[in-house]
Amino acid sequence: VTPTALFTLAAEPADSLRRMTLLLSRLWRFRFAAVVLLVLGASGAFGLGIDDIGARARDLAAQPYKPPVIRTAREIRELEYDEYRDIRFRPERAVWRAEKLPFELMFFPQGRAVPEPVTIHVVEPYGERVLAFDPALFDFGKNKIDPAKLRDVGFNGFRVHFAVNRPGYKDEVLVFQGASYFRALGKGQGYGLSARGLAVDTAAPEGEEFPRFVEFWIERPRSNATSLVIYGLLDSRRVAGAYRFVLTPGVETTMQVTARLYLRERIAKLGLAPLTSMYAFGENQPGKDDYRPGVHDSDGLSVQSADGEWIWRPLVNPKRLLVTSFAMVNPRGFGLMQRDRSPASYEDPEAQYERRPSAWVEPRGNWGSGRVELVQIPTPDETNDNIVAYWVPQAAPVPGQPFDFSYRIRWQTAGTVPADRGWVLQTRRGRGFVKRPDGDINFVVDFDGPPLRGLADGAEIEPVVWADANAEVRERNLFRNPVSGAWRMTVRFRRLDANRPVELRAYLKQQQSTLTETWSYILPAEPDKP
Repeated sequence: VTPTALFTLAAEPADSLRRMTLLLSRLWRFRFAAVVLLVLGASGAFGLGIDDIGARARDLAAQPYKPPVIRTAREIRELEYDEYRDIRFRPERAVWRAEKLPFELMFFPQGRAVPEPVTIHVVEPYGERVLAFDPALFDFGKNKIDPAKLRDVGFNGFRVHFAVNRPGYKDEVLVFQGASYFRALGKGQGYGLSARGLAVDTAAPEGEEFPRFVEFWIERPRSNATSLVIYGLLDSRRVAGAYRFVLTPGVETTMQVTARLYLRERIAKLGLAPLTSMYAFGENQPGKDDYRPGVHDSDGLSVQSADGEWIWRPLVNPKRLLVTSFAMVNPRGFGLMQRDRSPASYEDPEAQYERRPSAWVEPRGNWGSGRVELVQIPTPDETNDNIVAYWVPQAAPVPGQPFDFSYRIRWQTAGTVPADRGWVLQTRRGRGFVKRPDGDINFVVDFDGPPLRGLADGAEIEPVVWADANAEVRERNLFRNPVSGAWRMTVRFRRLDANRPVELRAYLKQQQSTLTETWSYILPAEPDKP
């Protein structure tokens, strides 16, 4: 029996139920909720589950797709970016603020960048209710807006607040806004990369399809809750889906994701657990006429395969679209990481790229055969997200049949690195002094980690370097950096055809033992080079 059903039963005219109703009516609202929970012996699920949202997704997919109806007042629709940002939700009106619960909800109004509305339900012990848009919830700042003209405006997303940095102050820890995008934060982090519910035909010639969350259900947390449960209904032209998110904020904020998809028709490329980030330039690809050494939300893709191999692919900002992938069976994890945490590597006290979180995806159960795909898109500056990574299953879902998968996202500062071997600390491109330019390309790669630090002085280790047919390796070196203590590998090579990319792979070994993850680099084509 669900709480909603119990509430209905309590209103029936039977004597016993009439007495129960009379008693409950004299209690305060929160006491009524507590009594219902006690009667039900509920665990906080309130009778709502992935099967309920999954049934809605199934019914939605069985019908022709209906684009959203957008009714946004001109006063908000025509606001510029900074003007829209000047609209602030009034914190004192936050959901659950009056009850002093550990989580609170605040909301965003429809605007030019995200005009599509979403329906948001709050699930209480006595049932669910739709949150109605009210202009009084917002402070419009310097904008001259008549609230009476905002009757047709709705919400386009929400944010969750929870105390992670200091007691007594609830920080913003999660945002859902636009398509299926969401971002989360752990302790001491600042917003950077985003996750998505689903990626459809990313980088496909016919264009990408962007599913969006059209409806949310957010469960009321208990007074001592450390997690928040959110359900989402996703829809687009070719797919509908149900999602369950369990948010647990902390030093490392985690999200357990359970999803069920229903396809209306076949999709060429379905990207699961997609991550979206930005890479403009950095140590391996210096910028031009910019005082900052690096500008990026993430600096590499990390992948762990089922056989224990770890791969690190530094990100690049290519001149042409660059799509690469790693085929494997049952991946253990992948993520877009920000390994460089030194403020001196960015010199941007406003953006503070050193505080941008890494996001590590851990599949739950077996995902079977497929590939981790990395899409890198040219961008002239840091205002565009140009990096996408996701899992593409080899067996495409069958239209009309449920397709289930689950995973966990860890929003990290330290980042996930191999426990039993060293990892790549940094990748730098450049030659240093040469008497006569010869067209060669040089990379400097630092490896570090406890297994390498534990090597005895004079340990005999060697770099294993592989290059594809478009490169001629001319020199390789390895030595321990006497200043940092890390091991430095240098690789110098000549590219044979500038119109084609070069793939390089390297790792460190001692006799037959692999000591580090694999450095896997793609040097993009540079067609304007001689």
